[in-house]
Amino acid sequence: MTSSTSSSTLPLSPVPSRPLVVQHTLAPPDGRTKYVDIIVDGASPDVSIRYFTWKGALSADYDVLHVHWPELMIRGKKSWKRFARRRALQVLVFRLKRKRIPIVRTLHNVTPHEEGSAAENRSLDLIDRSTSLYLRLNPTTELPTDAEAVTILHGHYIEKFAQHSLPPREPGRILYFGIIRPYKGVDLLLDAFRELPGDDLTLRVVGSPSVGQRELVEERVARDPRTSALLAYVDDDVLVSEIGQAELVVLPYREMHNSGAILVALSLSRPALVPRSPANTALREEVGPGWVIEYDGELTPEVIAEALQTVRTVAADDAPDLSRRDWKVLGEEHAAAYRRAIEIARAVR
Repeated sequence: MTSSTSSSTLPLSPVPSRPLVVQHTLAPPDGRTKYVDIIVDGASPDVSIRYFTWKGALSADYDVLHVHWPELMIRGKKSWKRFARRRALQVLVFRLKRKRIPIVRTLHNVTPHEEGSAAENRSLDLIDRSTSLYLRLNPTTELPTDAEAVTILHGHYIEKFAQHSLPPREPGRILYFGIIRPYKGVDLLLDAFRELPGDDLTLRVVGSPSVGQRELVEERVARDPRTSALLAYVDDDVLVSEIGQAELVVLPYREMHNSGAILVALSLSRPALVPRSPANTALREEVGPGWVIEYDGELTPEVIAEALQTVRTVAADDAPDLSRRDWKVLGEEHAAAYRRAIEIARAVR
C-alpha cells in the first residue's frame, strides 16, 4: 500500500518543470458534454493530456496515470477480453511502480454501480493499493486506503452550455435526464408521479436506457398520458432545451454519492430534487437555498409536490452560486495534485 507520508531521508528527483504529461483513463471528447470535457477545458497550461489506450498506457512516456471509474478499464462483453485486460492491468501496475509513475485516482463513486466478479474486485483492489493520491469530488468521500487525498470539486458547465438557447421554464414540468440504469431509480419516479394528482403536471424522461430499462420506462409511460420519454443519448442542444423547459429536475437515485447530472441542472439554473446524502447536503449549503432539495426515504407523490412548491419560491432570474467550481481554478488544483503525486511516488523505496 502506498503511504501518504514521504520519507525525508530519501533523495527526491525534481518534479519536471516542463508541462506534465497526464494519461487519463478516459476516451477523448466526442462533441457531447461529459466529465472529460471538464478535464480538457479546465486543464492547466502546465498539463498535457493523453487519452487512454492500452497500448499507450503500457508503452508511452507520461508522468501521471489519472484513473477514473477503474472498473471500465477491465470490463468487456467477452470473458477472454476481461481476462486479458486484468492481466494487462497487472503489467501496467508493475511498469508504473518500476518507473515511479504515480496513479492518481478520482473517486467518482465509492464502489462500482454494477457489481463485478471476484476477479474484477481483486484488480480494483490492486489499483487502490497502488494509488499514490486520491482526488475527492467532495470532502465527505471515504477513502479505500490510507493514501493521501485532496478534494477538488466537480466543475460546472455554465460556459459549456452558453452557446445553446435556454427556453423558459414550463410550470408543472418535471424532468429526469441522464443514462437510465437500475440504480438511478427512474421506475420509482414514474410510479410516484402516476399517483400525483394534477392535470397541469407533466413528467419527461430523457436518456439512453441500459439493458432492460427501455421496456421498464415504456411500460410505465403508457399508463399515464401526462408522461413522455425520449429514450436516446441526446446532443447538447437538445439536452439544454429539455432541461430549460423543466420547472424541477428529479434524480431519484437508489444510490447517490457524486452526480454530474446535478451540476448540469444547476449550471442551467434549474433546481434538482435528490435523495439526502452528505455530498448532496454539502452541495445544497454551497449553492444557496431552493436549488438542491433533499428527501429522506422513498420518493413519494407528496415529496414531489412539496419540491414543486419550494422551487416556486426561487425567482426566475436567480442562479445558484457555483463560483467555487470554475474550470480554470480546478485545473490549477489538478496540476498541483499531479506534482504532489509525483513527489509521493518518488519517495517510496
